Order: sequence, then C-alpha cells, then structure tokens
Amino acid sequence: MTTATGTTPDITPDEDELLSERRGPILILRLNRPESRNALTGEVASDLGAALIDAENDPDIRAVVLTATGDRAFCVGMDLKVFSSGVKRERTDRQKAGIVAFRRMIRGEITVPLIGAANGTAVGGGFELLLSCDLVVLSTKGKYGLPEVKRGLIASGGGVAYLGTRLPLALALELALTGDYIDGERAQALGLANRAVPTEEVLDTALALATSIAANGPLAVAATKQAVRLAAGETTAIFDRLSELEKFVFATDDAKEGTRSFIEKRTPQWRGR
Repeated sequence: MTTATGTTPDITPDEDELLSERRGPILILRLNRPESRNALTGEVASDLGAALIDAENDPDIRAVVLTATGDRAFCVGMDLKVFSSGVKRERTDRQKAGIVAFRRMIRGEITVPLIGAANGTAVGGGFELLLSCDLVVLSTKGKYGLPEVKRGLIASGGGVAYLGTRLPLALALELALTGDYIDGERAQALGLANRAVPTEEVLDTALALATSIAANGPLAVAATKQAVRLAAGETTAIFDRLSELEKFVFATDDAKEGTRSFIEKRTPQWRGR
C-alpha cells in the first residue's frame, strides 16, 4: 500500500492495489485495480482491513473516506475469476488480522466514521462496501445493486442485511431478489445514500462530510455511531445468520455454475443443488 501526504493523491505505482493519503485528520483509501474495475480480491480486502486497523489506532485520524481509481467503477464486487480458480494463498499475520478487520467493517463495527465515495458503478460486493459505510456519496452516472442471485450466489457481505434494515420489505425484496440495478438518484431517494452528485464532485462532497465529522469529539462520535446502528436494528445476529447462509449457498453446484457462466458469457443452467 502506498502512502502519500499533502493535498495531491499519489496514485503512480500501478502495482499497489490500495492507496492511502492523509489530509489532516482525514484518511483517504483508494481501491486501485482499474483494469478489473476495482474488483475485490482477498489481498485487497486484507489490505483494506489492515489500513482500518491503523486508522483506529491513530488518534489523529477522525474519519476515513473510501473511494477508487478511475471513473468507470468504484468496485464491481468479488473478482469472479479469482473465486472460480479456487486458488488460496497463505497470508501473513497482518493480512489475517486485516481480514478480521474487513469483516468488522462489513458489520459496521469499525469505530472510525467511514464515508463511501463511489466515483462510478458499485455492484455486488462493491455496493456492499458502500452500504457498510456510515455515510455514502454516489456518482449520478453509476449503477448500483446486488446482482448475486443472477450468479447463483448470495450477497453475503452485508448487502441483504442492510437492505432489510434500511428499506421497506417490498423494496428490499425487489432489489435483492431481482438483482436489478438502480441509479444514484434512485439510491438517494430510497435512503441508501446521503448524496448523489456528478462524478467529478464525489470526492469533494465526501471530504466535506468527513471534515464536518472530524471537527466533533471523537469518543462522542464513535459512541453515537454505535448507538444509531443499534437503533436501526443492525445487530450481530443478522450477520451471524448471513454467514451461515453464505456457507450453504457458496458450496452449491449452482454457485459454481453461476460464476462459470458469467466468465464464459453464457446463460446459466440452474440445477437447484
């Protein structure tokens, strides 16, 4: 991960898949896999989690903004080619801790306020990343949704849980069961985003929100964040049950067929097993 200071993002090294920049009390984390539309891998998730651990341990960081490189996509979710390959790599202790922290982020348990700044389309795990953030700014040019059911998968990264706690049941089920996309303005109207703005304004809008939060008492902010999430019904039990459902669905033949058919650009042949 590359770290930069000052006001100009340092995004030169193409090999770094997560970039970091400090702007006073605000930490900007930038997904940097534009060639794959910033799709998530285990390595990116562990790096992101490790960066959040560092943020929690740094009393001078009062807010984190999560964005991405490019203007095509914020994140298109899981890298299905990596998932389909079945290859698993050994992780260092820091990477293992990062994965744990990444899961805490998905559950809304990171103490530092997170602002998602989607510079483009966010679907699947990418949309789940945004939903796990405390505040969300979307590009009006992007598309957003959870298409996992179209691949024989379940949005196990918190997506269905967040839809269920934040939307009326009929709307939550429509988005989750059809897998269809909505635009930024529709997402804001439904209450899934705080702002929907032109792409070029996304980061500045997110930074303005982060700056407003960073000016407040950090302990009070952390406690208030926890209380509001509890009041919204986003409990540990929901995510524990979702984890159980994930293990079941991802082990099915349909899950394998869904990812293969997507990679091969063909209609999936479901078997219901």
